[in-house]
Amino acid sequence: MRKFYILVLLPVLLGSCLGYKELPVEYDYSYRGNFKKYRSFDIMRPMGLNDSTMINEIVEKSIVSRMKFLGYRQTESKPHLIIGFKMYSDSLRFNGYDQPDIEEWVRVQKEDEKYDSKKIDLKTGTLLIQFFDRRQNRSIWQGYATTLYGSINFNNERHLRNAVISILDKYRFMAEGFVEGTQTAEVEDLDK
Repeated sequence: MRKFYILVLLPVLLGSCLGYKELPVEYDYSYRGNFKKYRSFDIMRPMGLNDSTMINEIVEKSIVSRMKFLGYRQTESKPHLIIGFKMYSDSLRFNGYDQPDIEEWVRVQKEDEKYDSKKIDLKTGTLLIQFFDRRQNRSIWQGYATTLYGSINFNNERHLRNAVISILDKYRFMAEGFVEGTQTAEVEDLDK
């Protein structure tokens, strides 16, 4: 009987693992980011003409789910972080930076670190996710993914979720106070 359960459960377990394939991700960040001080977020909405490359329900839901998992509270009223994304169907040459690992930089907080720019060639089907610090009015983190063997299929729900998960796996900061259990429902002075 035990062998029967193993033979039945093994394919199910393997199948669930095969549903997620980590994509190659690059990211860079601002040395002015307060990565341990953010508690709330919202999704950026395009103004004026709707840009279909910046609106996608699957991408939005995946971002919201991941941020809530990290303890962030979604709010339309003065969020600490505003998160935007863009889906690029064509290949592009992107300006990025060669930087220390973000967790290492946060430990030492060396603000005089130099930005070493580098050109990154991105294939067709690239997803870019960008975090903006609302109070500083600047981008503080961006991650971008494309596949090694082809483009991200923006019409495929699994491909989109996989891309969002791969990118946001590189942003590993819990909301301030979330780990200690001291995060309050109301965001205080930091929202001003």
